[in-house]
Amino acid sequence: MSSASQRYIPIRINDGCSDDLDDVMEVMRHSFDPAYGEGWSRSQCAGILPLSGVVLAVARDQHDMVRGFSLQRTIAGESELLLLAVHHDVQRSGIGSQLLDHFVATSRARGAARLHLEVRDGNPATAMYQAYGFSPAGRRTNYYRGHDGGVYDAITMALDAD
Repeated sequence: MSSASQRYIPIRINDGCSDDLDDVMEVMRHSFDPAYGEGWSRSQCAGILPLSGVVLAVARDQHDMVRGFSLQRTIAGESELLLLAVHHDVQRSGIGSQLLDHFVATSRARGAARLHLEVRDGNPATAMYQAYGFSPAGRRTNYYRGHDGGVYDAITMALDAD
């Protein structure tokens, strides 16, 4: 159910671990604009990895470079996409869609009946999520706090996995 992309970059997606955090942080640095406050810190990422139901998926290109990643948690029949990032240099190349496919497949395999995510209001990735079938489920007012002092709403989205 991947959306169309401007150019396609072949990748492979594998489960990641704490050893991949340097690469994950590099992708995050090159994908999330700090003005919006969406990115996580290294300690936040490291702290969630050992929790039950957490999966870090790492997308590597043919040169073994990490080009994107996703972080999800599945618990009590629901799965949440906590982060999805693609390096700025290769955005709109199909990597985000492939990571989203992986999130849905992994969630279903772990027994999730409902999938959730949140996205900053105005984030262009919203179109990819909607094309995939996610629909708005709520709004978190002033959820993101950017480094520039701006505050931004988060849109929560959901998809039935069955």
